[in-house]
Amino acid sequence: MTKADIFEKVQAATDFTRKESAEMVEAVFSIMKSTLESGEHLKISGFGSFIVKQKADRRGRNPQTGESITIEARRILTFKPSGILKDRINKECAA
Repeated sequence: MTKADIFEKVQAATDFTRKESAEMVEAVFSIMKSTLESGEHLKISGFGSFIVKQKADRRGRNPQTGESITIEARRILTFKPSGILKDRINKECAA
């Protein structure tokens, strides 16, 4: 599913125009991005949690040369689905 597909689904579910639907979805994504960029957790009830984690420097190895290297510290984004979402996904598999 693409962003354009989301715009269309929002438009179909509401009385908004395509342009209004696109602006609303873009606004929500913008808020989500700025929240995560600042390092805050983002929890959407019934959907899941987006968590920004800090990874420390660590030792690694170049697989081509075998040379030991240091992988720099960085922030990563993880997603943990809610129990409700997990149940709905697994319900589809069982059907």
